[in-house]
Amino acid sequence: MSTTPAPSCPFCAIPESAWLGQNELAFWVHDIAPSAPGHALVIPRRHVASFFELVPEERSGMLALLNEAKIVADERYRPDGYNIGLNDGEVAGQTVPHVHLHLIPRRAGDVPDPRGGVRWVLPETAPYWNR
Repeated sequence: MSTTPAPSCPFCAIPESAWLGQNELAFWVHDIAPSAPGHALVIPRRHVASFFELVPEERSGMLALLNEAKIVADERYRPDGYNIGLNDGEVAGQTVPHVHLHLIPRRAGDVPDPRGGVRWVLPETAPYWNR
């Protein structure tokens, strides 16, 4: 399993000095365009586009760091909840073709009605409670 960085990948170019946490298979940073204070990205060290191309150990490494990022966000931002998301493929909204997991802290009242959460990527089907 090669960890050779891709030359044009912005995630492969993040210097270790900017990493907020790491293990042998992944690292995490704050998002440079956060949706909310404390928005973090968990990124595998190996350049791979899809979550489904990760080996089980990489997935486990990412989930361990997701928990670490949540602990930091709990302490610094004291959110009321979280969205955890992953866009896999261009049609799913992935703009950087290096798999990454979003941890987005949420606050009560940050949107008028949070019901449905990530379902709002397809607005026509999001309010399932109206069916």
